[in-house]
Amino acid sequence: MSYLVVENLIEMPFSFRVKMGQQEIEISGTREEVIQTIEELPSLVVASISKAFESTKNMGTASKSVTSTYPSISSSSCSEAVLQLLGTDWGKQPRTLTELGEGLKANALHYPSTTLSGVLAWLVRKNKIKRWKTDKGYVYVLAGGKV
Repeated sequence: MSYLVVENLIEMPFSFRVKMGQQEIEISGTREEVIQTIEELPSLVVASISKAFESTKNMGTASKSVTSTYPSISSSSCSEAVLQLLGTDWGKQPRTLTELGEGLKANALHYPSTTLSGVLAWLVRKNKIKRWKTDKGYVYVLAGGKV
């Protein structure tokens, strides 16, 4: 009786995974394909993969905040400060509660978001500012263009 030893004709999937920071690369294929790709990596990494990581890094920072410089104001009350902010060139673009809060903080005027939201609602009722809902949430502008 003789035995025939048959080697595996079906190649098992082969993967190579590398994690750098929060980014991860996985190379999959046959063992030979993966090894060949790894041998070619030095030229690929610098050109392609670094660019991909850089673009995702830029996307993350861009989505966090849009860089803008806040106008300089001085005020003794929250409502007056909001009206001053919205009366500047910066305030001509509709601003969210968060953006207004950051603008106040940039001027060393620290008000809780609950206080600021109440002041914004009061200013809307008094027709001093207008608000409407967008995909970012409610945004605010001066009602008549003047403080």
